[in-house]
Amino acid sequence: MSTILKLFALPASLILMCYGILTILGGHITPGGGFQGGAIIAGALIFCLVVYGLKENPIHLTHNFMASLESVGAIAYVSLGLAGLFTSGFFLYNLGVNLYGIVPPFIQHIFDYPDPIHAGIIPYLNFVVGLKVMVGLTAVVVTFLESKKLLENMNEEEI
Repeated sequence: MSTILKLFALPASLILMCYGILTILGGHITPGGGFQGGAIIAGALIFCLVVYGLKENPIHLTHNFMASLESVGAIAYVSLGLAGLFTSGFFLYNLGVNLYGIVPPFIQHIFDYPDPIHAGIIPYLNFVVGLKVMVGLTAVVVTFLESKKLLENMNEEEI
């Protein structure tokens, strides 16, 4: 890749990552959310991977790091779902909104109107889904780049 592209790629991908984080954090009150924000962040990481390659990449993405991030995302998603299941009887129940039977009736009117302050577990779900989508999409490109490197090494050995 050219020097100009390498100078442009890292700042542009950092701006894209910030925009993806903004999309995830505002997903419960604006269009967008976890999936869209995770895809934006993955696009920024993929941009760096394509421009710099696997070895020279300033954002180091090892297999163990990505596997641990995906595991954290999966465990957090299941934990949020089980929290709703144990408190209300429904998996992924939006805790913090409509807590009939858990919150005394004279306080319940506070939770009856979903708004940005009382979003329940939706922002946490957006974060976890964004983490899973980001790792999943980036892992596909990392796998393709590693397989390309293996094929190039095999072709060099045959020659």
